[in-house]
Amino acid sequence: MAETALAGEMRDRIIADPEVILSDSDLMKALVAANERAMGTNIVDLRGVAMERLEARLERLEDTHRSVIAAAYENLSGTNQIHRAVLEMLEPADFEGFLKNLTTGVAEILRVDSMRLVLETLQSEDDPALTRLGDVLCVAEPGFVHEYMGGGRGPARDVVLRQALPQAEALHGERVDWIRSEALMRLDLGPGRLPGMLVMGSEDPHQFKPSQGTDLLAFFAGVFERAMRRWLD
Repeated sequence: MAETALAGEMRDRIIADPEVILSDSDLMKALVAANERAMGTNIVDLRGVAMERLEARLERLEDTHRSVIAAAYENLSGTNQIHRAVLEMLEPADFEGFLKNLTTGVAEILRVDSMRLVLETLQSEDDPALTRLGDVLCVAEPGFVHEYMGGGRGPARDVVLRQALPQAEALHGERVDWIRSEALMRLDLGPGRLPGMLVMGSEDPHQFKPSQGTDLLAFFAGVFERAMRRWLD
């Protein structure tokens, strides 16, 4: 009698609110399986086959939907981060402060462990500015930027993301032993000037990978090189 009363109660609840079953995928699977067993093995239930296919498609769509949302959120977060870094970069009122801020406020916002500016030059004599800005600025011979960013190994790119090279000591200084990945941005400093390069380094080997998009870093480098042109003028 108790089982009959319970069955009757469940029946009444299902009739009153059938969406309880329809919204429960596990319960619907159990009902479909019970229906197939009742039909026997000699009958093919086309509705069941169609339902399984639709369910598989729905699962794939849900996975795609989650991936799109995650990518959109990551892109929005990255965009906000770059915008904050640009505002921080443009804050200093003098050239020395502009460069030094790269290794402090800007690097903190971008969550990188090293940031250096490379300028190619024909001059070999020591410059007092290098002593004051040695933590952020380093000079190199003409052709260094092109060679370090890939040289003849493939088409020239303005932004390169990769694992850090062993010979990167000149760029990352004392932190070279901890730098595992780097972002390289080619800088056009204007007519008549040799190119430059902005280098970001990270202890995380997966922070900068070739498979990642480079649009945001290209935008950051574009703002930086335009600011540099004004200072150099």
